[in-house]
Amino acid sequence: METIPKTTTTLLILFFFILLSQISADDKSAMNDFLKAFTTPPFGWDSSTDFCTWKNVNCDFNKRVTSINLANQGLSARLPHSLNTLSQLTTLYLQQNHFSGSLPSLANLSCLQNVFLNNNNFTSIMPGTFSGLTSLQFLSLSLNEDLSPWPFPSEIKDSFSLVSFYGYNAKMEGMIPDFFGDFPGLQNLRLSYNSFSGSLPASFDGSSIQSLWLNDAGLSGSIDVVSDMTQLTQVWLHGNKFTGPIPDLSNCTEIFDLQLRDNQFTGIVPSSIVSLPKLQNVTLQNNKLQGSLPKFPDNVSVNLGNSSNTNSYCRDDFGACDPQVNVLLEVSGALGYPIKLADSWKGNDACNQWSFVNCDSNKKVITVNFAKQGFSGTISPAFANLTSLINLFLNDNNLTGTIPDSLITLSKLRTINVTSNNLSGILPKFRPEVNFLTEGNKNIRKVLPPPASCPGGSNSSESESKLGGGSNGSSVLGGMVTGLVIAALFIFVVVMVVSYKCYMKKRHRKLEKVQNHESGNEMVETNVIGGVPSELQSLITGYHGNFPVFLRQVTNNFSENNILGRGGSAIVYKGELHDGTKIAVKRMVSNEMDTKGIKAFESEIGVLTNVRHRHLVALLGFCVNGNERLLVFEYMPQGHLGQHLFEWQKLGYSPLTWKQRVSIALDVARGVEYLHSLAQSSFIHRDLKPSNILLGDDMRGKVADFGLVKNAPDGKYSMQSRVAGTFGYVAPEYAVTGRVTTKIDVYAFGIILMELITGRKAIDHTLPEDRSILETWFRGILGNKDNIRKAIDANLDLDDETFESICRVAELAGNCTAPEPHRPDMGHAVRVLGPLIEQWKPSSQEGDTDIDLNTSLPQVLQRWQANASTSTTNSD
Repeated sequence: METIPKTTTTLLILFFFILLSQISADDKSAMNDFLKAFTTPPFGWDSSTDFCTWKNVNCDFNKRVTSINLANQGLSARLPHSLNTLSQLTTLYLQQNHFSGSLPSLANLSCLQNVFLNNNNFTSIMPGTFSGLTSLQFLSLSLNEDLSPWPFPSEIKDSFSLVSFYGYNAKMEGMIPDFFGDFPGLQNLRLSYNSFSGSLPASFDGSSIQSLWLNDAGLSGSIDVVSDMTQLTQVWLHGNKFTGPIPDLSNCTEIFDLQLRDNQFTGIVPSSIVSLPKLQNVTLQNNKLQGSLPKFPDNVSVNLGNSSNTNSYCRDDFGACDPQVNVLLEVSGALGYPIKLADSWKGNDACNQWSFVNCDSNKKVITVNFAKQGFSGTISPAFANLTSLINLFLNDNNLTGTIPDSLITLSKLRTINVTSNNLSGILPKFRPEVNFLTEGNKNIRKVLPPPASCPGGSNSSESESKLGGGSNGSSVLGGMVTGLVIAALFIFVVVMVVSYKCYMKKRHRKLEKVQNHESGNEMVETNVIGGVPSELQSLITGYHGNFPVFLRQVTNNFSENNILGRGGSAIVYKGELHDGTKIAVKRMVSNEMDTKGIKAFESEIGVLTNVRHRHLVALLGFCVNGNERLLVFEYMPQGHLGQHLFEWQKLGYSPLTWKQRVSIALDVARGVEYLHSLAQSSFIHRDLKPSNILLGDDMRGKVADFGLVKNAPDGKYSMQSRVAGTFGYVAPEYAVTGRVTTKIDVYAFGIILMELITGRKAIDHTLPEDRSILETWFRGILGNKDNIRKAIDANLDLDDETFESICRVAELAGNCTAPEPHRPDMGHAVRVLGPLIEQWKPSSQEGDTDIDLNTSLPQVLQRWQANASTSTTNSD
């Protein structure tokens, strides 16, 4: 083998360093250009020092700039075009300054992930500025109101990693591009207060968008596409020119904030909106809505509008409309609820000056005249419910579909004119006295009388001969038809199978398949999420297909008698090994469509295989068995905190003492502090509540249920996400914006402190309205010790020392639940609670448990197999 001469090696090394220094020099030149652009430079920027040491500038080991953060400094400058040469730049934070002039091109900065340019004074953005940003995740251009009108940057379609695009108040115009289905992770699209034209892009259909801000954006048309945007949580479409009916939103179950006011929506408010399970806020005023006044749940903040602000509900109170009004609204619905009808059809009396409608002296509708109105849609069968109808004029419109057969039941009908439309189908057979006009509908067919039969059935034989002759001809034709049907069914089945397999592959893309094992006739998949420490992988491998059988044995075949608790997508069972050791088995049985269950399973594994703490419930193992997902945890014999606070009498417990309550609170604070700031990665729990705080025999607490956890790369980082959690424990800013920070856990912890003090639930609708929400009521008594004394749980033994301790905790609860997110961190909670109790001395390194956390489940399984032959167990 030839060796490279030493001289050549030296030259290569020299060339490398020359190239590296040249690249570094490019970054130095760009940063010097940036510095010269300022009349008053940013604090800590000095041309006499290395640019990598400048304040809020980060470089890699090659002295390449990776991050510039000049946010919120009131700076004024024109950005240099050489900014585009910082090829390793990943983060550019320039928001809330006074940067002006043309925004320099950022094209082809392929490492760039986060760009915040909002709240500045840029005057123009050139086409192509954002092309080639293949790593881009967050782009904010909002509140640049000095910009010249410019179109939505179509080049952004190359940024497949895009999570959030903020462009409200950014002087954008033209059509919104139709490529949003290409962004698998797009969660936030905020384009309010622009001057767009056209309608919502069709590619919104099925997108992953959660927060959609398009209010006051100049848009028009229908919003039917929203009905398929199943990830939506916040929908702001107010202040546009949207028309037509509000679509069925029954598939959009995550929506909590729905703003539809100030448009031109017509028709009836669909019941699917009223029944949205997470809805908290809805506005409908200043539209042209009709029908009954919708009745929303009491906990929903709602503005419906009425006759004083253009909506035209039939009544001002909650109740049904007049039957004739309901019929005519159904007729209007078949036409798409035209604005012409919405403008005229007001009130609860169809005979009171409703356009296109005439009535007799008994206030019965006798004529409906829609002639030459340009209506489209179909003819509603509901016309048949206007039993006094004499004349129906539908001519010279753009109606499609068929003429309903139900119209022949109208006994008083004398004229029906459907000429000059686009109707099709076979004409109904009206009574002879009905003047039935149909000309100008090319696709209408009349029913022909059957041919006259000839003696001996000669006509029949002649017809048969033309098809191939008698019964043989029929057989041939029937065989052809049967063959075509079978072929069509075969193709349909193949397409469905292929689609199903593709869907399953996509659904499980986050799971890395390690191995398959046969267990009887059942295929078992043992899986590992990427990033599982090697010492925990032994918990998964080595079962040889027996793990699910083993778990069925120790839980008595998942017996009802072994249930410890139930959740939204899982049931937790107690398991007991042959040596008496107890475990908790969380079993999720879901179909392929159960997205939440799959994500929760992945989330728990992703968190608990990366963190271990004495106040976090330990994960011992997991596996996938068909549609069954199994997680094995250490067993917590005293159940959860909620049982001891709210169900202690029913369950036969003693009420918790104050020392026990503060100890549990400190345990939770320490566990969450570890998640937020002490673990190698920072995590946000998002679902802190008493039922997720488990207790050991010593009544010490451990945080559980990590199915909703979000990762935060550093302790203060915030993200945009779907709103999750439990009502009553959700921080107000999170409910409104979907913004995830560690402070939402702090808020939930403050609610738990209030529950520990009062013995009351966060939400209790059995109490009067002014006391049903614990946080609102509790904040009203803070600062008054007499009121706090009255609020304390009556089951607590109250002496002066205890009362002072409770007041300290009450103050902490108030700080943790501050309405604004400027709350203390969990470290502060630990520092407040720690001195209130004796210092806890753990009995072992891993905390109190009868599980040896240093023993892997394969070892446990070996013990089980060894004992199986000598012990009587329940069969699978």
